[in-house]
Amino acid sequence: MYKEYYHFKENPFSITADPDFFFSSKRHNEAFSHLIYGIKQRKGIVVITGEIGTGKTTLCRTLLNRLDANIKTAFILNPDFSDLQLLQLILRDLGIKTNSKNKFDLINTLNEFLIQETTLGNNVVLIIDEAQNLGVRQLEQVRLLSNLETEKEKLLQIILIGQPELTDKLKLTELRQLNQRVAVRYHIMPLDGDEVREYIQHRVEIGQDDDADYPSLLNFTNEAIEAIFDISGGTPRMINIICDRALLAGYTLDTYTIDHHIIHKCAQEVGQK
Repeated sequence: MYKEYYHFKENPFSITADPDFFFSSKRHNEAFSHLIYGIKQRKGIVVITGEIGTGKTTLCRTLLNRLDANIKTAFILNPDFSDLQLLQLILRDLGIKTNSKNKFDLINTLNEFLIQETTLGNNVVLIIDEAQNLGVRQLEQVRLLSNLETEKEKLLQIILIGQPELTDKLKLTELRQLNQRVAVRYHIMPLDGDEVREYIQHRVEIGQDDDADYPSLLNFTNEAIEAIFDISGGTPRMINIICDRALLAGYTLDTYTIDHHIIHKCAQEVGQK
């Protein structure tokens, strides 16, 4: 509704995980570096955690877009499957065709695929998002997959992305073997005050319509930025929700200036005050 008014080609504050809008905060850059290190050094299991709305899924999709062509990937989102179904889905996402429903056969098929890819100089990565939803049986299956290796390196790099509950789950006694095999860990923190300002500007610039006759006069005041930080706690998803509502309010008020009064009113409307 407000895109034409503010000269946007697309909504800059959508809450979808769009890698085009990936913001390289200090924490997200560090998380990305940990992922690349774990993959290229064939470390086996990497765990990335963060609170709800901190940009974990966007990080995943950005990673997928930036990996080299010699890195094959399987991306599992919301893994609410049995351990057998999870294994079948991994093979399917890697393009491995099989009609078998026997776990032993499926693992052997995967192992043959991994050996072949390694021989070709390729690497294979399994990314599981929302991994805190995996049960003990599914996580034990992940541990078994991490056993696929040669004498010198891991054949499959496994990345578990999830909320902090994933860390708690890995501490369970029955998962101690898996927890001991995690080679790389990183926890994504929310944005700080300065980064919130940069984040908003970044998304506005990405969303801007380059073909517009004149640039947008949209302006978030300093007080508005401070209010957004205080209300959102620096969580990107909540920043997006507040800013999206604020732009709608600005459009309704026929103003290009988003001040703290608009922000506080919008925060109330989305249940944050």
